[in-house]
Amino acid sequence: MARMIFVNLPVTDLQRSVAFYESIGAKVNPDFTDETAACMVFSETIFVMLLTHPKFAGFTPHPIADARAASEVLLCISCESREEVDAMVAAAASAGGVADPSAKQDYGFMYGRSFEDPDGHIWEPMFMDMQGYIAATGKAAA
Repeated sequence: MARMIFVNLPVTDLQRSVAFYESIGAKVNPDFTDETAACMVFSETIFVMLLTHPKFAGFTPHPIADARAASEVLLCISCESREEVDAMVAAAASAGGVADPSAKQDYGFMYGRSFEDPDGHIWEPMFMDMQGYIAATGKAAA
């Protein structure tokens, strides 16, 4: 079985967050969704658990960070093309997110942008052209 990742994010408005994540391509898994949490599926191995603050607080002894005031985590997600990166950022902005809180990154072989979700969590969609990486650096990909 492939290793999977479950990113758990505290959210202030679960329905708003579900709609936001659906707008950027995630699908709801109803088996793990209720009035306190929603499982958003990006792929067979990438899941985002949106948790209300009371639900999230049950999993950690630490206070919930205000993602607009402090960096808690940067979430990078791969895309198939530069166009998909741009489309994801545009969809995020259209759904109430903030486009490009950080500067675009364009290294030729690697292209990335960022957006904030409605709770301030920063996502970085990126595209990596591995052949371009090898040509630019002379290194084989690991």
